[in-house]
This record gives sequence, C-alpha cells and structure tokens, in this order.
Amino acid sequence: MATIKDVAERAGVSIATVSYVLNNSAPISEETRQRVLKAVRELDYHPSIRGRNLQAGESRIIGYQWYVMPTGEINPLMDRFLYGVTSAADAHGYHVILFNVRPGDVTRAYEDLIRSGRVDGFVLANTDHEDERVRYLIDAGFPFVSFGRAHPDWDFAWVDVDGEAGIRQVMAHLLDNGHRRIAALGWPVRSLAGDSRMQGYFGMMREAGLEVLPAWVVRGIDQVKTGYHAAAGWTALPRAQRPSAIVAMSDNLATGVLNYCSASGIQVGRELAVVGFDDVPQAEYFSPPLSSVRQPVGEIGAVIFDMLLAQLSGAGGPGREPCARYQRLLQPRLVVRASSDFMHRDH
Repeated sequence: MATIKDVAERAGVSIATVSYVLNNSAPISEETRQRVLKAVRELDYHPSIRGRNLQAGESRIIGYQWYVMPTGEINPLMDRFLYGVTSAADAHGYHVILFNVRPGDVTRAYEDLIRSGRVDGFVLANTDHEDERVRYLIDAGFPFVSFGRAHPDWDFAWVDVDGEAGIRQVMAHLLDNGHRRIAALGWPVRSLAGDSRMQGYFGMMREAGLEVLPAWVVRGIDQVKTGYHAAAGWTALPRAQRPSAIVAMSDNLATGVLNYCSASGIQVGRELAVVGFDDVPQAEYFSPPLSSVRQPVGEIGAVIFDMLLAQLSGAGGPGREPCARYQRLLQPRLVVRASSDFMHRDH
C-alpha cells in the first residue's frame, strides 16, 4: 500500500504539503494541489482513517449495548431501530460498535469504553425509571442520546414514542366499537415505557366511567408465553366478567393471546378483540391480521443520531439549547385490522 511519503516523493513536495491538500487545511497553489492529487490517483493512495481519527482526537465510533432476546423470542422493532441508527451514523462517517455488560455491573462497560477512548458517544435503549446508565453518563458529562426517558428531573437528550397516546387511540377504537369489558396486558411495574402505556388504559377507562376489575390487569415479562397464560386466566372468569377486548402493550404479548385463542377455538375478530403495540412486520399476516400501534421507528434512528452529532460537534444538547431541541416525544399511529375491527354487543 502506498504511504503519504510515497505520494510526497511522487509529487515532489513535502509530506506536510500532501496533508494540507488532502485535508484542505492550508492555502496551496492550484498547480501544486493538482500535482499532489495526480500522485494520489497514480499510486491509488488511501489515507489511514485510524491515523486521521487519532490525530483529530476522535474514534468516529458510537457504542450501543447489545440485548439478547430469550430463546424463541424476536424483537424486530429494535432491529429496525438499530438499522436506522447505524444507517444515520454511516451517512456521517461514523460506525456503531455493539458491546455487552456484566450482570450487576452495568456501568463498568461504559466506563471502560470511555477511559480507553474507543467511542465518541453512546446510544441507549430499553431505559427504566432512574436508569443507572443514564445517571452515570450524565455525571460523566459524556455525549449520549437515549431511546426512552428515565427521570423527569434529569437533563439529558432523549427521543421517545408517546405510548400513552398510542394506547388512548386503541381504547377510543374499542370503546367506539361497543366494548366495555376491556382487559390490559402489560409489562412489570417500573418499566417506563410499559407504565406510560398503562396510563393510557387506566385514563380512558376512568374517563369512560368504567370499572376496572383487578382480574382484568395482568403484568409480566414481554414474552409470548405471558400473553398465552393471561388469556387462559381471562377465559376462566365468570362469563359476566370475561373481557370482550384485550389491549396488549406489545405485539409479543398479543401473539400469546392469539395463540391461546387459536388453540381454544375462540374466534378473535368476532368473539374477542385483540390489539397489540409496535406493529411488527408480521402483524398483518397473523390469523386474523393483528391491529397494532405503529411506532415511527425509521424516524427515531435518524433523530437520535442528529441529536448525538450536535453534541459531538459542540453545537447543541443539554445546557446549550432549549429542551425541546434535544428531548422529542414522537407520535404513534393505530393501524386497525381484522383482530379488532368489529362491533361488539353484549347478549
């Protein structure tokens, strides 16, 4: 491989002059510039990205914590999110590195990457209340943007989807279709996104003047089997208490409900309405096709990287501009399909 020294010798100039031409960092005569560029082409010279980054004091690498799904589970939403982030990073000359964390010592991996200078910033996801990663990075003063909030009093850059608004759309749809016995299937308490979605359910039930029976609310880990067991419990209730509609806070949970109904001969879309959240690509191919809340995943990745880039350049972020510029709540949209698109009438 040709070196910058080879280019300098071929062009009859100093190494510094070659560097000035390639980086456009000093005034050089047009004749000299063309001679250097001719030598670059003839020698097929490619500047060392690593060397350039070291000289600039940056790695051009963004860290992202990898999450392993339980066996048999998939999360296409987060796959699309990560694709959006990596695409936006690549468009600006950055790359994304995936890393794991040790159980019980979550922040150690972040500290090691910062101290070693291997990353310029982080993108976070799957945040919880008072997330220790967020708190650590705020205190460290290191650039990062989070897909999700963590604490209303913490000043940091985040992008999130308005889960409460999404579930309110679901509830309005079900109420308009005559449902009054509506059950909710959510994530464990202190899941920030899950709690936000649950607020939409409870708020709409309260505003409609409807009682929420304790048996109608089930919380569990975001797995298909959780939805399956919840549906089994609801169908065992006395007929007068049995839900006519189920709001699942994820498509994983909704899939479990659909599986139980299929195995039990319950006709979803005629006897029972089921709605999920995330609108995974396969939702429209379920039997029946699943109504679900669609998140603007493609937009999220681009917005997050734009926010991170502003921090890396020193142009914006916490402490530099209004919160509305680096804290964005995006709106989801309910997609109605056959699993809930029918009028319910109690007999």
